[in-house]
Amino acid sequence: MTSTALHSSDLEGLALLRRGKVRDVYEVGDDLLIVATDRLSAFDVVLSPPIPDKGRILTSLTLFWFEALDGVIPNHLITADVERMPPEVRAHRAVLAGRSMLVKRLQMLPVECVARGFLVGSGWKDYQRTGEVCGHRLPPGLEVSARLDPPLFTPATKAEVGHDENISRAEAARVVGPEMARRLEEVTLTLYARARELAAQRGVIIADTKFEFGLDRAGRLVLGDEILTPDSSRFWDAARYAPGRAQDSFDKQRVRDWLDAQGWDHSPPAPTLPPEVVEDTRQTYLEIHRRLTGRDPR
Repeated sequence: MTSTALHSSDLEGLALLRRGKVRDVYEVGDDLLIVATDRLSAFDVVLSPPIPDKGRILTSLTLFWFEALDGVIPNHLITADVERMPPEVRAHRAVLAGRSMLVKRLQMLPVECVARGFLVGSGWKDYQRTGEVCGHRLPPGLEVSARLDPPLFTPATKAEVGHDENISRAEAARVVGPEMARRLEEVTLTLYARARELAAQRGVIIADTKFEFGLDRAGRLVLGDEILTPDSSRFWDAARYAPGRAQDSFDKQRVRDWLDAQGWDHSPPAPTLPPEVVEDTRQTYLEIHRRLTGRDPR
């Protein structure tokens, strides 16, 4: 795969709706065009330089999972084939090929739906402090990276700025209503269970992941955003897993570790990433794509 990098898109003739930390979103009639750039964020700061091919890798993985999990719940994808998109989009095929999705516009629900199969990250910190994770009381004496059976549904608020915050299931019910909260929990854990089983067949542990859902024009619950990528999940090598310690992850943890080693205080601007860190990150993202799909991004 030829290595290329896209920091940001500037698509003449299309209305930019928003430029997120890593994706650009355009309005295309009643629908949306999501462009996965190669920007990388850590500690809520966009880093420089971008990671070549990152957007193509994440788009390809999302499409793989949409197909693999088809039947659980509808998703928002219309097409990822630029040649099947409207003319004003096709005019930018050289930029968009492999890194864009035309999707239905949804009324996104104001909670992120996290499934945790292992005790790590913010869940581990909450457990150390309170013995609970998002209202789930856990047995005492668990180690970091301990497997959680059954997996936990741990919702979080969506923050426009800064970190999302974990909330309890009761708080999620207050935000979206009890019936919708139950539905979100059911679907989240079903998606996670199926993805975890598939990944296990390929020697990969999905320690945790997050999903986002919205309502379509008919009021149906629909899966949106990207899913089960290194930007939204923790992937571990099953052969090297051992509880009681941190695990090597197929994600941007190495970038976070490098940034911390520089003594950076997490306030912008971030240190410039050296070429070896950029390439290591690119190879890490490519490796998890190959492990899960058996191929390189198309």
